Amino acid sequence: MKKERLVLGGGCFWCVEGVFSNVKGVESATSAYSGGARPNPSYESICTGATGHAEVVDIVYDAEVISLKELLNIFFAIHDPTTLNSQGADRGTQYRSVIYYENDVMHQEIMNYIKQIQGDFGDAIVTEVSELGNVYEAESYHQNYYKLNPNQGYCQAVIAPKLQKFMMQFPQNLG
Repeated sequence: MKKERLVLGGGCFWCVEGVFSNVKGVESATSAYSGGARPNPSYESICTGATGHAEVVDIVYDAEVISLKELLNIFFAIHDPTTLNSQGADRGTQYRSVIYYENDVMHQEIMNYIKQIQGDFGDAIVTEVSELGNVYEAESYHQNYYKLNPNQGYCQAVIAPKLQKFMMQFPQNLG
């Protein structure tokens, strides 16, 4: 097993976690906050936009089972990387599209990937790509939200369609 770590933000972390927790090779997908200056932020504080944090999912994966490129394929398919600080009705800097990487090799692979797929989008990709800093695990009630609340309105309207899209486009990656 070759463990790697990637931290992704693509709107509400419930959506990103709901998809990546079903990806073959993903050991864990944890809802968290990253990218801001305030230590130990709370959900309430990041919602103000004042902390600078984004809602993210901290992904630990087995690189012998799934590649960084495959993870990026899924990530860019399940959210809109061309909208600044928003995904659907979720608006604010905490919902920005972001990728946090751990090393220079990952950074270069991510930047090359974005250049390669830019032509697939009508607008410019605005996904922030930054070196990984502190990651703060979100409150327990945010963890496994979709799995625990599949019939909740937001889950049905927003997360379920993203999960279905993932399952249809990437059946080979379904865990």
